[in-house]
Amino acid sequence: MKDTAQILLVDDDVTLLQALPQALYLRLDGVGVDTCDSAPEALKQIQEHEYDAIVSDIKMPGMDGLTLLAQIQALRPETPTLLITGHGEHDLAIQALRGGAYDFIQKPIDRDYVVAALRRAIQTHQLRRQVRDHQRALELHAHALERVVQHRTQELVQANAAKDTFLGMVSHELRMPLTSLEERAHLLRRHLARADADDLVSLGLQDMERAIGRLEVLVTDLLDASLIETNRFVLHRKRCDLVDLCRHVLQEYTAGEGPALRFEAPGEPIEAEVDPDRISQVLLNLLSNAHKSSPKGDPITVSLHQAGFEASISVRDVGVGIPAELLPHIFEPYYRAPGAQGQTGAQAGVGLGLYIAWKLVERHAGHIDVQSAPGEGSVFSVVLPLFVDPTIEHVDVKKLVPHTQAVWTIIH
Repeated sequence: MKDTAQILLVDDDVTLLQALPQALYLRLDGVGVDTCDSAPEALKQIQEHEYDAIVSDIKMPGMDGLTLLAQIQALRPETPTLLITGHGEHDLAIQALRGGAYDFIQKPIDRDYVVAALRRAIQTHQLRRQVRDHQRALELHAHALERVVQHRTQELVQANAAKDTFLGMVSHELRMPLTSLEERAHLLRRHLARADADDLVSLGLQDMERAIGRLEVLVTDLLDASLIETNRFVLHRKRCDLVDLCRHVLQEYTAGEGPALRFEAPGEPIEAEVDPDRISQVLLNLLSNAHKSSPKGDPITVSLHQAGFEASISVRDVGVGIPAELLPHIFEPYYRAPGAQGQTGAQAGVGLGLYIAWKLVERHAGHIDVQSAPGEGSVFSVVLPLFVDPTIEHVDVKKLVPHTQAVWTIIH
């Protein structure tokens, strides 16, 4: 039995209401007994409290015990009710049992029998309560499982839709360099017999190398996206100079017959604790995005700024800009703008490059700010925390004032 089992005793006999609770206190551990001298008063108590057992006399003035039993069955059907009958009143006892009574007690009252009957009744009620609580818990669990299944199903539907969009985007991105390779191959075949074939072959091979390079970047982006989505992406951080990192990336980007570095103004070192290969990848992705958005011959400006304990690498183009409806989705890898069928990646939506750049910067505890307006170009700013040497007690506040540290200009 639980520690505090509650019993309600109903009888118009005041002597019984005084004597029987004392006997129960002595023979049943941890019980509380409430008493009522009428059925209407008992009903009020039953409405306000849940009892583990109810004992009532059958014969009472006004509402009798059988009527009270019917009311109890309506209000508290799980509460065992024991009815007290006179000696030899078998018909009333049978009527009480048929009416839903748990047991009946004959007068004169055998206190041992009453205690044993109440102990069984209390145990029965508590078991019923446990079963009811378990049923409620199971129902709640079933509802929770149903919600989980619905949520997972919705996630699967969304994942399938994202997969279809993703595959469409990948096929589109792959088709562009493959088409370029195919066109260059046909062009080389037609001009092999001409006198200036060597120059044409050289130019064609350069174009093919660039197309192959774009394919390699796309494959790398696909692998990185997979690692990011499965949370298996690892950074290899080290202390490095962002000015030197940017200079190295831009020198490689402008090497050969491609874009030209027309202006360079590097400044003092800016140190940050980053994965240099991944930050280089971020810068290359932003340069590629700026190149796609800019008309041939227009400049792309890369600048490095410091403000407080943060550094920002900004890539600015003066191209078509980003449409207002696309700007909120600029880092969503599967987003395609409405009505984008047949348009290029820069026109239709965003690709993997910006998404991966955003994720890489996020892993470095930084962020990317975007400013753009149609017809006025775009500025992508990679904001990273600076390296702070813990051995230095005093920081030169002059270095924390916002200032531009380095600038590069590229012409395609």
